[in-house]
Amino acid sequence: MRVLRRGDAGPDVAEIRSILAGMDLLPPVTGTDAYDTFDVAVEHAVRAFQQRRGLMTDGIVGPATFQALKGASYHLGSRPLSYMIASPVHGDDVFTLQERLTELGFDAGRPDGYFGPATERALKTFQRDMRLTPDGMCGPATIRELHRLSSPRARGGRPVFLREQEQVRQAGPRLRGKRIVIDPGHGGDDLGVVAGGLREADIAWDLARRLEGRMKATGMEALISRGPNHSPTELERAKFANDAGADLFLSLHSDKNPSPRAQGVASFHFGNGNGTTSTVGELLAGFIQREVAARTGLQDNRTHYKSWDIFTRTRCPAVRIEIGYLTNPDDARKLGDPAFRDIVAEGILIAVKRLYLLGEGDQPTGTFTFADVLAHELAKAE
Repeated sequence: MRVLRRGDAGPDVAEIRSILAGMDLLPPVTGTDAYDTFDVAVEHAVRAFQQRRGLMTDGIVGPATFQALKGASYHLGSRPLSYMIASPVHGDDVFTLQERLTELGFDAGRPDGYFGPATERALKTFQRDMRLTPDGMCGPATIRELHRLSSPRARGGRPVFLREQEQVRQAGPRLRGKRIVIDPGHGGDDLGVVAGGLREADIAWDLARRLEGRMKATGMEALISRGPNHSPTELERAKFANDAGADLFLSLHSDKNPSPRAQGVASFHFGNGNGTTSTVGELLAGFIQREVAARTGLQDNRTHYKSWDIFTRTRCPAVRIEIGYLTNPDDARKLGDPAFRDIVAEGILIAVKRLYLLGEGDQPTGTFTFADVLAHELAKAE
């Protein structure tokens, strides 16, 4: 599809307007109004939808926003659902199915709106227990049983994220053996933000190598998602982490803004605006945010939930860090300094350590050091 923005017109804009009106984000169009025009009202409605769904709030309908809009037009029962390997079915109806199955004790995996193998397995088990044909097809008979049995007590797929928390607790405080995928953004021909003589792809790659070295020194298995001359898609990066059986996924980026006054660090984790959020991802994002802000002096732009593919398609807790604005002279000067990137890498490592410590022998933000981590690992090994 083409990217749609204010000023565009055509039947695809009319489709978007219809979906937004169905969600009460736009008033119904009457008479011969310009129903196929992307005007200011449509832009504001798109922004509201994007903010609600944890998407990039830019008022532009690109592939991610269009897919979310199309998905929002479905409710459970409006179409049959099944697993398709070539093109997984996506929509709010799939999300509702995943939540219902999870509430009933069937592990459908993270509720992300994609009908994948885990959803199919859970659905077949549910059908078998209900003495329905276990064909993995969510049709009228299955939906009737889901409505009949669903309880309003548990919402948001929380059992999935409680399992994430329990896995962290059982993993123990030692870092040795933990498998972390470090994902330097962009790469290859995709340079990311280019400003002030710096390229985001180069900054992210250098930072990833520094973080990799520190993690390996503690006994962790650190894997980098791409080579210096490659730029995988977000789905390819997620697949790399899933195939590796990663415990955590850390995506490294820098930001830009038309205003040179925009600056600081922000961290992101999975959340979709429907009350579903990765508990471990949110906790780790908070640790990273506080450590990096305290150690570097970068402005603290807080943590935020998003429903980006890099979060919905990874099976482990994932965090994306936007470290500074290359369009801000002060941030760019800092990021251009290798010693500064060492500080950032140490802050991220300490944040990961805090996640697994779960309060055991913890220290105030910004005071825990790499040497402390190594000493703790050595003590636990004895």
